[in-house]
Amino acid sequence: MLKTPSVLISGANKGIGLELVKQLINSPVPPAQILATFWQSSPTQELEALANEHSFVWMIELDSASIRRAVERVEAILGSSGLNLLINNAGINSYATLKTVTAEDMMVVYQTNVVGPLLVTQAFLPLLKKAAQTLDMEKMSCNKAAIVNITSLLGSITLSQKNFRSAPMYPYRLSKEHSAQ
Repeated sequence: MLKTPSVLISGANKGIGLELVKQLINSPVPPAQILATFWQSSPTQELEALANEHSFVWMIELDSASIRRAVERVEAILGSSGLNLLINNAGINSYATLKTVTAEDMMVVYQTNVVGPLLVTQAFLPLLKKAAQTLDMEKMSCNKAAIVNITSLLGSITLSQKNFRSAPMYPYRLSKEHSAQ
């Protein structure tokens, strides 16, 4: 059972990120604060409904242009307690095949799926350190501070060769490979 005071989920607008928000809300011990980020200027109706229904769910815009503002907003919400858990989940896909993929396709996906989590982690690291210092605990856990990077089955070379031959998506698969092994 996950027990953490605060969690920030990148890419909480849909897919795995939105499902993580739902699972945390419905967990036996939900976090005191769920910071659900979205990009492209507006959250989905489903995320908005969850935030309206649960006062501990906060919607925060987060993309490459708004990282600093997102950190400031999270800091204002959490105050001196810091951030306990950062889940880097956001990502984009490309349906390019080996025949159609371009260098530009690769760079756009890598910028979001590889460089994006690095920049988000760097930006939120001071808040994670603050949470780690706030709680005087011996062992590491997400009660203190942790970073989780999400990948997918498409990032596994072995699994994708067996199961996903009809979905080449080379830029996405290569950008997620690094964390799936």
